[in-house]
Amino acid sequence: MNGVTPRWSTAAAVLIAALYGVIIYRDPAIGSQVTNLFIFSILAIGLHVIVGAAGMFHLGIAALFGIGAYTTGILTVPANPFGCGFWISLACSALVSAMVGTMIGAPLLRLRGDYFALVTLAFGEVVRFSLRNLEEITGGTRALNPIPPPTLPAWLAATLGRLGIDGEFAQEYRLFYWLDLALLIAVAGLVWQIDVSRLGRRWRAVRDDELAAACLGINVARAKLSALALGSGLAGMAGSLYAFKITSTASPDAFDFNRSAIMLCAILVGGLGSVRGAIVGTFLVLGFDNLLTPWLDHLLQRWTLAGGEHAGWESRLLVFSNWRLLVFGTLLIVLMRFRPAGLFPGK
Repeated sequence: MNGVTPRWSTAAAVLIAALYGVIIYRDPAIGSQVTNLFIFSILAIGLHVIVGAAGMFHLGIAALFGIGAYTTGILTVPANPFGCGFWISLACSALVSAMVGTMIGAPLLRLRGDYFALVTLAFGEVVRFSLRNLEEITGGTRALNPIPPPTLPAWLAATLGRLGIDGEFAQEYRLFYWLDLALLIAVAGLVWQIDVSRLGRRWRAVRDDELAAACLGINVARAKLSALALGSGLAGMAGSLYAFKITSTASPDAFDFNRSAIMLCAILVGGLGSVRGAIVGTFLVLGFDNLLTPWLDHLLQRWTLAGGEHAGWESRLLVFSNWRLLVFGTLLIVLMRFRPAGLFPGK
């Protein structure tokens, strides 16, 4: 079955999550970066539904991610009259992104391959410039802020207080970690169940051969629209979580084509057509920049200071950040040469 996760890999994922949970108690910076990886893993799963499961080459996922973030900003910032809470904003962001993704995708159902990709790329640029120019609504390049953090029920905050844990998201950074991890597990489980269901089999049939799927009685348009709606909704959900995490919608330039390309790269590295591959690819691609590179820079800096003889241009050679793109590109070439389907492709 497509995307089936063996028991050992599930146990390994739980163990890794627990180890990260121990690490973030010691280093808030690592905890913050891992929390971001959870959020982008949800975004990658949304892209997996559209590209990996249904076979639509979508290059505008960052725009849907941004729509989710700005929907949350509009509903929550104190300057606006709505004053919505966390769960309402999260649901509305997912719903708005799903509606936009479906409305944009409906006229494009006859397009395939490169043509569909070009139109979704143009859609992403239209959204980015619209967010920048609609200053009265989106704040333009200033973004919308501050976005208030989520609040826990009084009984739960009191229970955590008795355990020595601050119940305020603004004070206790670990709450975001466990919240986003729980939502990632829920989303991964939901999409995995859909992948092995009748709807998931329809998606794969349409992806492999639309004509054969139509001859078998599958409504191709409905299957594609359902994939677009679910994938876009998950992208909006991830955007909402990202806005709550950074207490801002971020600049419109944070949702450009580069973001879409990186997420596409993540699901290709992890394995196209696999929920597990989308998560692993996100941790490898984004973790390389956000976790591994700063750690190696810190180690090399300590080694350089301890040696004392490296200076000038020689010391710049010992900064891994200056070489990370070369290393990363080389690793991608090697991976695509020996594992062209990714690390954990769908069967």
